[in-house]
Amino acid sequence: MDIREIAADMVAMTKAGDFHIGEKYWADTVVSIEAMDGPMARVEGKDAVMGKSAWWYGAHEVHSTETFGPFVNGNQIAIRWTMDITVKESGERRHSDEVALYTIEDGKIVEERFFY
Repeated sequence: MDIREIAADMVAMTKAGDFHIGEKYWADTVVSIEAMDGPMARVEGKDAVMGKSAWWYGAHEVHSTETFGPFVNGNQIAIRWTMDITVKESGERRHSDEVALYTIEDGKIVEERFFY
C-alpha cells in the first residue's frame, strides 16, 4: 500500500468506529509521543504502545467521535479527531480535540505524535 492508501484505510477504520489502527499499522519499534508530561508522554515499542492504548480506553468512556482528514505530506499522515468523552475515575465529561501525526516507513507507523 502506498501512503495515501494507508491514510485512507486509517480514516475509514476510525469513521467505522475502529480506533485500533495502531494494532494494524504500528512498527515493532514505534514511538508514541503525547503533548504532556508523565509516564505516558513518550512510550517506545509496539507492546508498550499497545499497553498505553489499552490504558486510555480503559480510563475513558467515548460517547462520540468525528474524524477529519487524512492530510498527507511525504511520509506523514495527519488525522484530526474531536471526541465527547467521560473520564471514568472522576466522572468528568469533556470535549477533546486532537491531531495525530503519523510517520510511516515501509508501510508501518514508526512514530505517532499527538497535539491537543
